[in-house]
Amino acid sequence: MSKKKNTLLRNTSILMAATIISRVIGLLYRSPLGETIGNEGLGYYSTASNLYTILLLISSYSIPMAVSKIVSERLALKEYRNAHRVFHGALLYAVIVGGVAALVAFFGGKFLLPYNQQNALLALRVLAPTIFFSAVLGVLRGYFQAHSTMMPTSISQIIEQVFNAAFSIGAAWFFIQQFATNDTEHAKFGAAGGTLGTGAGVLAGLCFMLIVYGVNRKTILRKVAKDTRHREESYREIFQVLFLMVTPVIFTTFIYNCNAYLDNYLFFTILGWHGENQKALNAAYGEFSNYYVTLINVPLAMASASASAMMPEVSSCYATGDLDEANDKILETIRLTMFISIPAAVGLGVLAFPITGVLFPSSSSLSGKLLMMGCSLSCVFGTVHHYQQRPAVHRPAEKSPAQRCHFPWNGSCHPGFDSHSLPEDKYLCCCLCGNLVFLKHVHTK
Repeated sequence: MSKKKNTLLRNTSILMAATIISRVIGLLYRSPLGETIGNEGLGYYSTASNLYTILLLISSYSIPMAVSKIVSERLALKEYRNAHRVFHGALLYAVIVGGVAALVAFFGGKFLLPYNQQNALLALRVLAPTIFFSAVLGVLRGYFQAHSTMMPTSISQIIEQVFNAAFSIGAAWFFIQQFATNDTEHAKFGAAGGTLGTGAGVLAGLCFMLIVYGVNRKTILRKVAKDTRHREESYREIFQVLFLMVTPVIFTTFIYNCNAYLDNYLFFTILGWHGENQKALNAAYGEFSNYYVTLINVPLAMASASASAMMPEVSSCYATGDLDEANDKILETIRLTMFISIPAAVGLGVLAFPITGVLFPSSSSLSGKLLMMGCSLSCVFGTVHHYQQRPAVHRPAEKSPAQRCHFPWNGSCHPGFDSHSLPEDKYLCCCLCGNLVFLKHVHTK
């Protein structure tokens, strides 16, 4: 029991540390990227990224979790041959689904973007191949997570973020110097260069994971060759299990995460009908999505990392019938994550303006105001959501930590804050408040 708990704690700590490093790198490069492409360019960058995220959610977001769960169950039962066949089947599934999603992004992007955001089409097309590479990378990460080995995934995440940061800034500057002739093209080509960094990061992470697989391939195949006692699953059965595992997660994550795409689409479409200045809209939305959302995603990413580390451990317990141990692992991981996310929410709210001022010197006061308003509920309820996305394993009938933690939250308690002083940003505040109400409604039911 103690050894299993230490394994879970170690794996969770490794993934969380890698996530913190990756997010810090992400925070640090956002400021020079914003300086390079401007707030209008950040708006196009965010519009393309939101649509890319939706297509990624539909195609491959749940693949690492599904592969980790299914393979870890076979490994717990010592079905090494079936575990490897699941890996091959998942790769084929990822190639097909990721390829189709990439083609949709490249050829159908102009129909999915708002009519007044067609300048983001180039950035979306640059992102299209990344969907395909992300699907394959997700299979490799999930496969090694199933072996309770979080180090390859952690290192690949850091490598991905380093390449992302370097190539985003470099490619944005290069595209602007080579192709931009006016302010609009400056923003358009700058956003395209920024999205190129995302693809470079994913490709670098994929290359690293392929090297790791190549190093371990002989050991894996040796175990597969010795497994002659178990019935070999057909690829039809494997695809059926993958589909039944992936589809529910796709629906839950899609419904939760599509709010960013809907916010973006409605924000630009409705205000475009009212004749609002396009550059001002892009600048405001660029701050919302690239500064505010990036900051609150730091504690949320740690929740996602701990849930990923928890999955193979819980699946192994479930496969062997040890449901009490599975529930203990779930509760232990939730307590660990809430121990981090609740202080993070308080700190981000109290220090909203100093944080945005130091990390994003070019930002206006909008970023600090949004962070002050939205960090508390977003961090806490968003953290719990990452565990609810994972397949249920007979959780105890008790309130979650988020439901037990009641604390006063009122923007007016911060000195100098007055919600009525935001008339020019009221539409963004509506987007923010809508997301908070949705989170609170989902997690206090």
